[in-house]
Amino acid sequence: MLDLEFSLSSCLLVILPISILFILIATGGKSSSKLPKSYPLVGSTFAILSNRNRNNQWIASVLSHCSTRTYVSSQGLLGPAQVWTANPENVKHILKTQFSIYPKGGISTSILSDFLGTGIFNNDGDGWKFQRQLSSHEFNTKSLRKFIEDVVKTEVSDRLIPMLSTTAEQNSVLDLQDILQRFAFDNICKISFGYDPAYLSPSLHKTEFASAFEEATEISGRRFGSVIPLVWKVKRFLNIGSEKKLKQATLKVRQYARDLILQKKQENENKSSSLEATDLISRFIRDERLDDDFVIDMVISFILAGQDTTSAALTWFFWLVSCNPKVEQEILKEISQTSEEPGYNDVKDMVYIHASLCESMRLYPPVPADGKEAASDDVLPDGTTVKKGMRVTYSPYAMGRMENLWGSNWNEFKPERWLEIEKETGKLHFMAKDSYTYPVFQAGPRICLGKEMAFLQMKMIVVEILRRFRVVPAEGDGFEPVFVSFLTSKMKGGFQVKIQQRN
Repeated sequence: MLDLEFSLSSCLLVILPISILFILIATGGKSSSKLPKSYPLVGSTFAILSNRNRNNQWIASVLSHCSTRTYVSSQGLLGPAQVWTANPENVKHILKTQFSIYPKGGISTSILSDFLGTGIFNNDGDGWKFQRQLSSHEFNTKSLRKFIEDVVKTEVSDRLIPMLSTTAEQNSVLDLQDILQRFAFDNICKISFGYDPAYLSPSLHKTEFASAFEEATEISGRRFGSVIPLVWKVKRFLNIGSEKKLKQATLKVRQYARDLILQKKQENENKSSSLEATDLISRFIRDERLDDDFVIDMVISFILAGQDTTSAALTWFFWLVSCNPKVEQEILKEISQTSEEPGYNDVKDMVYIHASLCESMRLYPPVPADGKEAASDDVLPDGTTVKKGMRVTYSPYAMGRMENLWGSNWNEFKPERWLEIEKETGKLHFMAKDSYTYPVFQAGPRICLGKEMAFLQMKMIVVEILRRFRVVPAEGDGFEPVFVSFLTSKMKGGFQVKIQQRN
């Protein structure tokens, strides 16, 4: 039986025989242009379809051949036009100057509402402002930072290092991407729920909560890649296929969260009200304005951000370091100058590791594209006309590959591009890039609240792993992983590695 999505797509294409005939006659099925060809009635749909499994790479290539680094794709009768940009001035316009004109919008919120509800990453207007203020207060507390630091240290010492040591002793192969995802899932569940799923265990078992969360994330992400949104909407209405799986997975995630909230409330009744809450749920449920569904939506958003982004960033980081011995030596030199059990005050000054992480995320950003929806007609700084309701997407993945932004050596992994030597001290100093040229953590009013916490976690992990082990791709020299993305980026097929003890 044919997959429903394929069948519906085929039917819609069959009703456009004139366009197909035109394409076959006019081009013979080939295109010599560096930009996608647009045809009557269907626009650039055929180019979009043929590149749907490598959309980030395709858009980066298209934008690199546009003088303004902006491209408007058309789907003709099959959907509205969409603006893609890698122009920093446009990004600043979207994320800051005209922030009110470019909300997440109905398209994005409808795609993610089944999974994220009205959580902070899927909300606009007053609802978003309230959650932002609430979250900002919590993320700026020293107690939360200390709690995160302790959680990471425990997970590293009790689970991650023993597992890597065993792998090294047995000379076996493991999927480092999977290990880092498990590590991050344990961390964010402890931080969000005060609950330890023990997902990173020697058995590498699949817990029901983690599996359901992963499935819901992937299917929700695939909705964004659907060329014809009607397909997934019909599947959802009929409750079949991937949409049925999404519904089941989401119900499991939300019920699990609801049970944990109930458990936390019961625990808090037996505690003194003067004791400070540690995990996020305990902090939120003390606020009588917040009902359980609101808290669930917020915490699911935090888990999504905390698990997939840091694990994605670290996966690509360790691969890049394994390919660049000189960078690895500089990192080891910096590690040798820190304490045996580094905490926040130690790692915050590790500028070379910080630069290496930034450089890794320039090439392989955890969130490769982010879209907004125009609430009114507008004109971007580069002159691109935007009509109300159009999707406007900026691509951090493409921006990290623009020669006009990073020079002719943009394809090289060079942490040094983020560093300079201070004349007075002779020490390396980190030079942050403009957040609209490097929007990996977004920018403007929606800039990532957890940025500092993310760097704290990643730097602690880098220090503890690289001071003890070498990470070696199991497939040997020349291994070229494939970048794919759902809601966040992944290394296709995982990252199979061998772990070698350092002398």
